[in-house]
Amino acid sequence: MANYRASGVEAPWRHQVETADAVHAGRHTVIATSTGSGKSLALWLPTISAILSAPAPTGSVAAMRRRPSALYLSPTKALAADQLASLERLLRGASAGGTDLGGQARVASCDGDTSFDERDWVRAHADVVLTNPDFLHFSLLPGHERWARLLRGLTHVIVDECHAYRGVFGAHVSLVLRRLLRLARFYGADPIVVAASATTGDPADTLVRLTGVDPGSVHATTRDTAPQGQRRIVFWEPAALDSHGGNPWDTADQGGEWGEDWGEGGVISGTPDVPRRSALTESAELLRDLVRARRRTLAFVRSRAGSEVVAATAAQAVGQDALEGDPVDVLREGGEVAVAAYRGGYLPEERRTLEQALRTGRLTALATTNALELGVDISGLDAVLMTGWPGTRVSFWQQAGRAGRAGADGVAVLVASANPLDTYLVHHPSAVLDEAIEVTTFDPTNPYVLAPHLCAAAAEVPLTESDLPSFGLTDTTLLDELVRRGLLRRRPTGWYWNQARREVPSQLTDLRGSGTAGVAVVDAVTGAMLGTVDGGRADSTVHPGAVYVHQGRSFVVETLEDDVALVVPGDVAHRTMATAAHHATFVDVLEEMSWGPVTWRYGHVEVTSQVQGYDVRVPPSMEVVARHELDMPVHVLPTTGVWWTVGSDTLLAETGIAPGDVPGALHAAEHAAIGVLPLLATCDRWDIGGLSTALHPETGAPTVLVHDGHPGGAGFAQRGFRAAARWIEATYQAVASCGCRHGCPRCVYSPKCGNGNSPLNKAGALAVLDYLRSLAP
Repeated sequence: MANYRASGVEAPWRHQVETADAVHAGRHTVIATSTGSGKSLALWLPTISAILSAPAPTGSVAAMRRRPSALYLSPTKALAADQLASLERLLRGASAGGTDLGGQARVASCDGDTSFDERDWVRAHADVVLTNPDFLHFSLLPGHERWARLLRGLTHVIVDECHAYRGVFGAHVSLVLRRLLRLARFYGADPIVVAASATTGDPADTLVRLTGVDPGSVHATTRDTAPQGQRRIVFWEPAALDSHGGNPWDTADQGGEWGEDWGEGGVISGTPDVPRRSALTESAELLRDLVRARRRTLAFVRSRAGSEVVAATAAQAVGQDALEGDPVDVLREGGEVAVAAYRGGYLPEERRTLEQALRTGRLTALATTNALELGVDISGLDAVLMTGWPGTRVSFWQQAGRAGRAGADGVAVLVASANPLDTYLVHHPSAVLDEAIEVTTFDPTNPYVLAPHLCAAAAEVPLTESDLPSFGLTDTTLLDELVRRGLLRRRPTGWYWNQARREVPSQLTDLRGSGTAGVAVVDAVTGAMLGTVDGGRADSTVHPGAVYVHQGRSFVVETLEDDVALVVPGDVAHRTMATAAHHATFVDVLEEMSWGPVTWRYGHVEVTSQVQGYDVRVPPSMEVVARHELDMPVHVLPTTGVWWTVGSDTLLAETGIAPGDVPGALHAAEHAAIGVLPLLATCDRWDIGGLSTALHPETGAPTVLVHDGHPGGAGFAQRGFRAAARWIEATYQAVASCGCRHGCPRCVYSPKCGNGNSPLNKAGALAVLDYLRSLAP
């Protein structure tokens, strides 16, 4: 503790001691306390102590090869860099009156940006290696022989911000960690897993599902004993506009440019009744006022483009336009800046400059993506603005916790954006303040996620039947299927990767993607790559004829083929929006329940979709002036979904809806339900999709389906099924709380509807939802 005292920490808090004691006792441990509660100290104190207290090597080769080591994982490179800097300051404690321990515990970061010479040094000498799951998956685990020294001596695996691992990404990371622990055991090590999380539901269960360790060996520290100041929470609904001039529901409210969130082309069909100010505009003005008052502030924005917009608008309002030079350059030269943007894509040295300037007060405010939500040490802030619901209660409290850290008072403001969930929350803040925080949702047994990791694991060290429990397998069915497909070979000693295959096993999956290759957007005139589009959305966003906007410039797509969209500059006034046909096939039912005449089911579904054309729309009214047909491929998504059905006669009799209004009523209810599900499941609306029909050919009845947007499912639909009563009640309240008469983006319009938000019937949706809630148990 001498170096901690030298850095100003006189004694640890009780929750830090509890965590360290559990780790010292050999238990896998997760600490889930609030932002600014000193989780890093709780992680590093027992880990570094174990390395420093290890007996000196006796001189034997075996002893020297088992020098204690630790591996630290974070979801972002920025967080790993921040932790490395803090750890180096701690170990160099001599400069602050402590003891220089740098020679006894050598620390280094290693990721995809690390040069090969640096990697060689890390493999040979580092006692603590800081990295990320991507580097583990693509480099360290496939090349484990070169990392044998680290794996052989591995005593601790630190998993920071483990609440960030959710959905399909969480399932991937879980399997990467299981492969890591398996290899460590292969080399004779038995590391302790130490995890840190924001305050979350059932953190012990999260650690068990992430690692596959025995639940009885896990300790969770959840009681926060750190001093906290008073924090005011404000739910802010943008004011209604006085007129309908322009396009009030612009994409800025979603935090994106044309084509980034609302698709290539329109926002809505028709004119909304109660347009409100953009959430970005509202946040920029609040940030302006806070900067003028010299309050150190973080403004969280959902997209990169949105963070730039908020920063630029606030900077202009406080007269920063007169600043000579780029804000980062001014800060490097020791100057002061009022407001700047911070997001992924900036160079690491630029991010470090901004972080340090905010800490010291030379920078008053930052407009940032969620890159600063995770544990980068920014303390002493006065205020936090959240432009739109951040996705989960975990993220909400993580972001809000940045205000008033270290015992100071602070304020956190949620500025509602245009979607049903935000509408619901500003009218029902108790849904955030009085509800338990969600349990992180991910499913490592999803065969579409698990299969490529089994291939990678078999290539690392052949799989045996004793490995099955580590990967959540109860039998060899999936392995036998991989053998049948020629990916693995069965031998008496286990399952081996088929060396005759051309593929690299670790390249069979992308940890952070959907498994669909991204599409590059290339300027056909200059050859410059403008950006990438997720492969799953390419047909609807960069189809031939689509308008693609980049940095405020308009381009028109000429061709889409071979994972490349060629575009040409075009000074066009119109926008485009794809139209698509969807169909769902219900494969099987895993769970079922009845609400009187309404039947709810959860199970496997296959969703077929095809972009069939696009509308040409003219701002600001977004009136459709032309329609064009397209011949695009059919895509089939095997996934999981939750759906409800009810007899047509019953629905009409109980709701009073006219037969011709049923499609619009179900469609609107589906949109609203998709928008609200993130309140109950740790997902984003872009992680899920849906379908509705007045007469489904398989059920023979009105049917509404909400499904996971990832192959094999991600657990979100199952969460909706199990919380159906709360889900329907919150959906009804979200639609009823919106002041519009006929529907708008804050209630029943969807930014990703393949049918151009038509037909939609808000009144019918309210009748349907009210009927469902009356039946809920």
